Amino acid sequence: MDELAHTNVPGSQREKRYQNVEVILSAGIDVYSTVNIQHLESLNDLVARITGVVVRERIPDYVLDEADAVVVIDVTPETLEERLQEGKIYAPEKIEQSLKNFFQRRNLIALRELALREVADTVEEEGNTSSLVGQTCNVHERVLVCVSTYPDSVQLLRRGARIANYMNARLYTVFVGHPERFLTKEESLHIDICEKLCREFSGEFLHFKSQNIAKKIAQVAIDYHITQIIIGESQQSSWRRWLKGSFTQRLMELIRHQKIDLHIIATEK
Repeated sequence: MDELAHTNVPGSQREKRYQNVEVILSAGIDVYSTVNIQHLESLNDLVARITGVVVRERIPDYVLDEADAVVVIDVTPETLEERLQEGKIYAPEKIEQSLKNFFQRRNLIALRELALREVADTVEEEGNTSSLVGQTCNVHERVLVCVSTYPDSVQLLRRGARIANYMNARLYTVFVGHPERFLTKEESLHIDICEKLCREFSGEFLHFKSQNIAKKIAQVAIDYHITQIIIGESQQSSWRRWLKGSFTQRLMELIRHQKIDLHIIATEK
């Protein structure tokens, strides 16, 4: 069934073609289909920013997630342009308009990269959920920035976002609060600012409570397949570090065998 994301003709029993596929699958019949990367719901805003076009025909992400296998059909932008010019995609009267708008060379390059990343994510997820206990398959870098109630957390988050950008990595930010300690109004506002800033950097903000902050961060790093952890300089007094050991040392010990790099960033006091 071709063009998975398209709308059925008026008067059809179901609105979308992917809904037809769901019915066929429920009858125990295998389905092979095709879909372009720009039709994936979660990528709609990103595709609009790249191309300037809001794609109306979309499929929910779960449709792709439930597929038994996903195969990327990868061709160069030049090949796509040739196919367009030869009339293999659109009618002759639409060719020139398409080449000047959605199918500009820069758009085709970006869409190709999106498609390759999507398939790489799928392969990586399958590897991480396989039966090989304790083994992961991290194709992409993942950066975890650890913020606290200290004001320098905003500076740390910005630095972490730049590092994630350089590495072309996913960005996560985590705040671990103590379950028996309530945040002040100023501290709560500060954490809200960190969360907003993280989302502006297209990152995911994680908020947990634990009496053992280092242990919780280490567990988060394992659960989210983090490859790079970013922390600020310790704010503990020297006597407290001597008495309990530094937070940095405890965290390093916990992630020692996880193949995770730890970055300690100097921030302004």
